[in-house]
Amino acid sequence: MKIIRYAVTAAALLLSLPANVQAQTTLRIGLAEDPDILDPTMARTYVGRIVFASFCDKLFDIDDKLNIVPQLALSHETSADGKEVTIKLRPGVKFHDGEEFNAEAAKFSLERHLTFPGSFRKPELAAVERIDVVDPLTIKLALKAPYSPLVAQLTDRAGMMVSPKAAKEAGDKFGLRPVCAGPYKFVERVQQDRMVFEKFADYWNKDNIHIDRIVYLPLVDATVRLANLKSGGLDLIERLLATDIKEVKGDAKLKLSSAIELGYQGVTLNVGKDKAKGPLSQSAKVRQALDLSLDRDAISEVVSNGEFKPGNQWVNPDHPYYQKAFPVPKRDVAKAKALLKEAGVTTPVSVDFMVSKGAETEAAAQVIQSMAAETGFDMKLRVTEFATSLKQAEAGEYQAYLLAWSGRIDPDGNSYIFQKTDAPQNYSAWSNKDADKALDEGRLVTDQAQRKAIYEKLAKIVLDEKPLLYIYHRRILIAHTTKLEGYKQMPDGLVRVVGLKLK
Repeated sequence: MKIIRYAVTAAALLLSLPANVQAQTTLRIGLAEDPDILDPTMARTYVGRIVFASFCDKLFDIDDKLNIVPQLALSHETSADGKEVTIKLRPGVKFHDGEEFNAEAAKFSLERHLTFPGSFRKPELAAVERIDVVDPLTIKLALKAPYSPLVAQLTDRAGMMVSPKAAKEAGDKFGLRPVCAGPYKFVERVQQDRMVFEKFADYWNKDNIHIDRIVYLPLVDATVRLANLKSGGLDLIERLLATDIKEVKGDAKLKLSSAIELGYQGVTLNVGKDKAKGPLSQSAKVRQALDLSLDRDAISEVVSNGEFKPGNQWVNPDHPYYQKAFPVPKRDVAKAKALLKEAGVTTPVSVDFMVSKGAETEAAAQVIQSMAAETGFDMKLRVTEFATSLKQAEAGEYQAYLLAWSGRIDPDGNSYIFQKTDAPQNYSAWSNKDADKALDEGRLVTDQAQRKAIYEKLAKIVLDEKPLLYIYHRRILIAHTTKLEGYKQMPDGLVRVVGLKLK
């Protein structure tokens, strides 16, 4: 019944459109969740980033090799002391309300990210002290100190530009009718049902926009998403289950696009806020024992039929900043038991293991639970709704937490906010002065070899202390109809719509 109901919803939507619109091409995308607010300053969900890709261009973007490429900016130049970044802007760009995009608009958007109450972009741009307009198409960012991840931050929501006129008029309601400078403009949103966008006639790259409308449909159940794709109710779905790869590959009407993610799936361990003062929080040896209990290859095999890449760091083993001096460890039950004995703990070690709802996440948690039991851990699974689990993590109401991070192209984006003392997403409440020093130094250096040496020091500390156990890097799995041409998956997991065609 679920499948029929959702298919009818999509069909009813299309039938409700005027006749002239029905004749146009419409790309229907199935999402795993309904996004939060459609305001780049205030948004914080991965699925929201997928939707933003269709209507809110950024100063910069990335290519499939993780190179930073121009979007609304044409180029950037950093001063010799690393404290000034000059950005040349693309001419002839308009916002969806017809307003001109220029240096004043770019300054407004960046300052809005920095000053708007509750902004989630403020920490990402915290190094920026001042934004100056050099000329109508040039801005200069004056920094408090050199900050090497800055341009990488501008490839994401911190680099998204909004219409100053619309943002000023809407205030904190901007996310209800967002106005940006992307290929599609906002039409309507019905919470938990659909988001509709239509082609923007004055888009700066309009010759590469071949589809008239995009409709996003949040369908939480992965089986329902796939059923709608197979029946023709959808044209593309994100987060296909790895266990459904064979079914997609066996269907001549479907195609699979994939890439290893920039982020990771890991087990965050409550080191600093564990009210029960359990052995995991009190001893690095106990945390090391839990890590040695795990067979990462086997976990990947069970959860994804081997499609996910086992890992032990905040970047995947193919990333240029992966530290090869610390390879993915093999399971060692005997050593794990010996470490527990050295730590002087009584087994079984009881652990409150919080896991967010979801087929793959729960499957991974069950395998971890089973493996850990063999070495002396009693991982008590507590399946929790995702938003609730985040709140409990922030409050320290857990001992182990299976949590994924979608990832960023710069290693700083996968490490600093989780490992720095008192950082916003340091859910483990771990604190180490040497790690803090390395994290800060990594932001001051631009030379890759020098930065990698700094991150090697950080890796040694983190992998010894183990506030977080990195388990694997998921494969981004996008399935779509063969009628959709030109689709290419990037490692950031976003669904880019420029250049796509529907046969």
